[in-house]
Formats: sequence, C-alpha cells, structure tokens
Amino acid sequence: MKRFVHQIVFLLLFTTAWAQEPNFRFSGQLSTWGQFTPDLDKTLWFGGRYIPQIKYTNHNKFDLEASANIFGDFGMKPFSQFESDGTLKPYRLWVRFATNQMEFRAGLQKINFGSAQMLRPLMWFDKMDARDPLQMTDGVWGGLFRYYFKNNANIWLWGLAMNKDAKIMKGDLKPEVGARVQFPINRGEMAFSYTTHATKEHRMGFDVRADVVVGFWFETSWTYLTDSVPLKNQLMTTIGGDYTIGTGNGLGITLEHLLFTGGSKVFDYNNNAQFTAVNLTYPLSFFGNANAILYYDWKNKNVYNFAGYNHQFKNITLYLMAYLNPKTNALPMQSGFMRFTGKGVQLMAVWNY
Repeated sequence: MKRFVHQIVFLLLFTTAWAQEPNFRFSGQLSTWGQFTPDLDKTLWFGGRYIPQIKYTNHNKFDLEASANIFGDFGMKPFSQFESDGTLKPYRLWVRFATNQMEFRAGLQKINFGSAQMLRPLMWFDKMDARDPLQMTDGVWGGLFRYYFKNNANIWLWGLAMNKDAKIMKGDLKPEVGARVQFPINRGEMAFSYTTHATKEHRMGFDVRADVVVGFWFETSWTYLTDSVPLKNQLMTTIGGDYTIGTGNGLGITLEHLLFTGGSKVFDYNNNAQFTAVNLTYPLSFFGNANAILYYDWKNKNVYNFAGYNHQFKNITLYLMAYLNPKTNALPMQSGFMRFTGKGVQLMAVWNY
C-alpha cells in the first residue's frame, strides 16, 4: 500500500512539472462511485479512478500524450467481509508525427474501428462496453500508420507487440501485424481489415455503413486459430441501424443483431449463438439525458437490462445507473464492466478539468 501511494505522488509531481513547459497541457478526469450489488458476495462497493493526462503539441506536426490509470475500490458485506484493490498503470503513452495526409503514432494507444456500436465483431484491440459511460479501455503497445487520400479513402498499417491482454484469445506477447483499407461509397463508407498474430491467429473483417433515411451498417469478422481447439473457425456478423423519431426532444433508437458461429472446419459450423441489442436515448433537457440498453441472448433466453441517466454541471457529470442481468455474463466480448452481473444500482460522479 505504501508503494502504491508513493507511485501516485511521484506521478502527480511528474505530470505537474511537465505541464509548466510551453506547449504542454495538463488535464485529467476524476471519477468516484458507490454501487449496491446484492447478487455479489460483497454487496456494497465504493471506488475511484484518477486519470491525469499531459499533452504536448508542436506546431511542426509533432505531439505526444501521456496518462495514467490510478484505480482503487473497496467492497464489503456489512459488516463481516471486506475486500480492497488498487492499481497504477499507464493508460496512454504515445508520440505522433503527422502531415496533411498521413500520421504515424507509436506507443501505448487506443486502436478501434468498425461500424457496429454494441455488438462489435471488429472489437479486435479494445474492450469498450456500450453501458460504460466513461468508455474505458486499455490501450495496446505498437505503431500505427495512417494515410488519407484526397477522395477520403484511407489506409491503416499496424504492428503490435507485448500485448498479453489485447484480445480474449491471446495469452502471449508475440508480435502482430495488420492492415485496414477504408474508402467512400455512395452515402457511406466501406472497409476491409486483416490482422495476424505470429501465425497462430488470422482475422479478416469487413464493414460498411450507409445513411439513407436511416443509418444502416453491416460488420463481420472471421477468425482462424491454428492451435488444436474445437472452434478453430469463428464467424461473427452484425447488422444494425439507427433512427431518431421526432417525438418530444427526439427519441434515438439503435438496433443490432449478431450471429456467432464456430466449428472445426471452414463453413462447417455446429456451434451457434444469436444476440439482439437495443439502445434507446432521450434528451430530457439540455443538460440531462436518459438511455436504456437491452441485450437478448436467443440461445439461453436471457435478457440483459440497463438504464441510465446523466446530468451535466459545468465540469462535473453525475450518472445514475441500474441494471438487471443474469448472474453469468454470456455477452460476446463485453468485458468492460464485469460487475454488471446480476442486479444492482450505481451512482457515479465524474470531474473533467
């Protein structure tokens, strides 16, 4: 515990000192919460997270970002059981060189793409949960090159390494390389993606989005594992759309359906699962918004329910969240909020400066 406190003090002094230099900006996010979870062993949780961030911008097209994730929480079952945890680790740490049509970024960074919003087959390098109001996700170590053509087409090239937890399927630190080509189409855009992990895993992806009366998207990812596992071939496909109904302040509706299939041979899938997700958003006022997210697991016939409300007070935002979910999480690749199991209520305050 003493070492953890010393690390926090050092980080705060370090970032504050850097922030005094020209072209540096020091900012941060402080969040704290209380949560009632009657279905967990510890029924009451209290926690906080601090993300100090420094940014450097050079007018010669060079910039950098450094931030840390300082997290601690405390759980108890009044008044017999207690549990606490705390971590301090880098959150983002990258440098970038950019021109009008290209950029290269190296270090610990967030890489995400695709058209889907809740059920995302192309969630290759992040673990963001649609129910998380802060959209927290660890970054990946590596380099990312992007080139933008004048017709709005662009190409991505990446090389990653030392990312033990970057994907659910991966448990070693071997390198990974990949590419993405994205180009405009009539009223939308289309993209092809590919990544491979040291000849042990290959992933191919395709996504398209078009806006014609309603927003429409299609996203799919095929994974091939070279190890001897039952589901060597895995296919995830999502189709979705969104529309805002002009009732009151405007009711936003987003709907997605995902099909997962897996098997030992290509096109010989004997394990299937389907999920449907609905997201409803409604602005109650200029400063307050309400939303509800529902997932339905067709195979297990389970419903995941989430409702939230947030209100903005200058630099502080309050979040009130309630959920009613199965005690075992079966949602594909939804690992951002592992405590969203069973039923519970959470109140969170977030200060951005």
